Amino acid sequence: MKTITESDKEFVCDINAVCFQNLSQEEAKLVSDSKTQVLFRKGENLTKQGAFASFVLFIVNGFVKQYVEDEGIKNFNLRIIKPGEFVGLSSVFTKESFNYSTSAITETLAILIEKEALEKIVKHNGLFGFNIIKRYCEQNAGLFELIKNIKFKQMHGNLAETILYIDSFKSDNKSLFSLLSRKDIADFAGTSTESAIKLLKSFEKDKLISLKEKDIIIKNRDKLVEISKKG
Repeated sequence: MKTITESDKEFVCDINAVCFQNLSQEEAKLVSDSKTQVLFRKGENLTKQGAFASFVLFIVNGFVKQYVEDEGIKNFNLRIIKPGEFVGLSSVFTKESFNYSTSAITETLAILIEKEALEKIVKHNGLFGFNIIKRYCEQNAGLFELIKNIKFKQMHGNLAETILYIDSFKSDNKSLFSLLSRKDIADFAGTSTESAIKLLKSFEKDKLISLKEKDIIIKNRDKLVEISKKG
């Protein structure tokens, strides 16, 4: 982890996200005065479940894995966070601590904004507040869908859903599968690593996918979608 200063080549002068463009000059200065740019190396934690949350993170570039931990014994991956998204919004509205962990899948540049500053802007800028709440609700809707899948789908349906989900990020990063371990994929599907590996080989045998080292290439998308829907 490295704090970025204006003299570093990674330094971002302005935040180009649409939601920040709705700020007044005074509000933009409040964000600017309360933010810190940090470069996280691959595998480093951005947030830790249960840790005190004094800031919200905005991802400038890179990909991040969001997950919950079961007393450090087992993880369950919730989603992949891409550039332009926030981490830790729940700390602004509900909790004083992070209720999940996040770690960098790739080298990730994030802007840490003091949550008091963000909270103040949300209270006084309706359009900015609307966009923040919309993002928060979209994240919650995604989590409800995830819970439904885990509860009602069988293992091969969840793995098919996981493959399709991760593949959806390939337009932004073609090597994303290669950056994830088989355990990561198993944690997204809610199964053991051993079961995930067996199912991946079974999908390859049925010519649904192709396994090339750590990469996964979809060969029969329609069939994979059918399996993910029927579970």
